[in-house]
Amino acid sequence: MQNFHLGILQTDSVMTHFQSEFGDYPEMFRTLFDTVDVNIQYSSFDVQQGLPAQVNCDAYLITGSRHSVYDNLAWIQSLVAFLEQVLRAKKKIIGVCFGHQLMAHFFGGRVEANASGWAVGIHESTLVRKAHWMHNNARSFQLISSHQDQVCQLPSDAEVFATNQFCPIAGFTMGNQVITVQGHPEFEKSYAQSLMNYRRELLGEVVYQNGVASLENSMDPSLVAQWMLNFVRR
Repeated sequence: MQNFHLGILQTDSVMTHFQSEFGDYPEMFRTLFDTVDVNIQYSSFDVQQGLPAQVNCDAYLITGSRHSVYDNLAWIQSLVAFLEQVLRAKKKIIGVCFGHQLMAHFFGGRVEANASGWAVGIHESTLVRKAHWMHNNARSFQLISSHQDQVCQLPSDAEVFATNQFCPIAGFTMGNQVITVQGHPEFEKSYAQSLMNYRRELLGEVVYQNGVASLENSMDPSLVAQWMLNFVRR
């Protein structure tokens, strides 16, 4: 059987002083999906430097980024144009954090900064509908969050599948081509801890302490990774 080919559209890089310990985003996602399937073929593209010349992967994953989707950056506009090609080619898209927001903001929805500030640490999201690509009877999942912006209005053809108190639109699908989550299934607890330490003053002490304390909770990254692969392979 031919390997599934996943293109990783890298929209940012892990900060240089963290890369020796944690790697960069493409490595994080490869490690994540290896927990589900070690036979996936990967191609990675730094979209700030350039985009694929052709749509030749089975699916594309849009990573997280420190940038906001509403920033007036040329590479964001170019990425959106490429994603329009992906959709026209009937290929699949996975959006994570920035990718989740991008697929909402540029395809009929809206993204804004949350007036409550940052979401960090482990957050539990409740499933609001059951889909056939969910392979078990889970009612919720827990992932690390690290965001201030969030989707506040969905595209007209999108459906929410996960919600939480801080982020009501925590995951959605668009038809049979797009699946997104606001949380980070690729983040490990140690990386989340390092990020929070680095941003402690920015976050404020209450948010920082609550975020660190939440790392005692369990997470479900492999569960979400399996759902993503089920969705894009169907």
